[in-house]
Amino acid sequence: MDKFRVEVIAQTPNPQQVVYAAMHQDYTDAFVYDERDSFPSESNCGEIIVKRLLAGERGHYGPLEHPQIVFNCGYFPHSVMQQARTHRVGVSFDVQSFRYTGNQFILVAEGRKNVEDVVYLRPVGYYSDRQGKKYYYSPEQRQEDLEWCLEATKRYKADFERGMSEEHARGKVPFDYRQHFIISLNLRSLMHFLDLRHKKDAQLEIQKLCDLMLPHFEAWTPAIAQWYKTNRLGKARLAP
Repeated sequence: MDKFRVEVIAQTPNPQQVVYAAMHQDYTDAFVYDERDSFPSESNCGEIIVKRLLAGERGHYGPLEHPQIVFNCGYFPHSVMQQARTHRVGVSFDVQSFRYTGNQFILVAEGRKNVEDVVYLRPVGYYSDRQGKKYYYSPEQRQEDLEWCLEATKRYKADFERGMSEEHARGKVPFDYRQHFIISLNLRSLMHFLDLRHKKDAQLEIQKLCDLMLPHFEAWTPAIAQWYKTNRLGKARLAP
């Protein structure tokens, strides 16, 4: 998991002021654009949002849908992408396709790239399944799996060199090849995504994705992120 990365591509500036403007327009007869020079500061807007929208779970999350943030997520296993796109989360994805970028497998097969740069395996350690059954993933098992992954890349290379198309040949490679993707979320859908994927029974790797998103959330909308961490994070309350 040490290779996983989440970086911000773009984000709405002054997002808490944007939420404040949307909230304020709901109950004022003024045209709020004309009042923008007198808006409270970004930090004060965060405090007002927590007090008027979020505290007490009033459920008025519409104003939170206006600010947007775009993450570049890298080196995650394909299963994370599969899980991230499950359920209606209100986000947009663009995902690396191995129909076009499968040359990485050939580089591994030729010894010019490390197999773990392209394929993800969990670290050695103790795990449990969803029924609570515990097991140990040993160094020996992991090494055997690495060797199997390497052989799969060699099969990919051989098939490709025989003229097989990339989308056909990739059916031979391990399911959890590493994959990069872009994900864009509004502030409400970011909280919803974290609700879904940072709960204790979520896949470990997607929990790590959420862990890496959180510092960006805190830097972007500090007051709202702090309220979220205190009141919702990890509690699986779902769908604000």
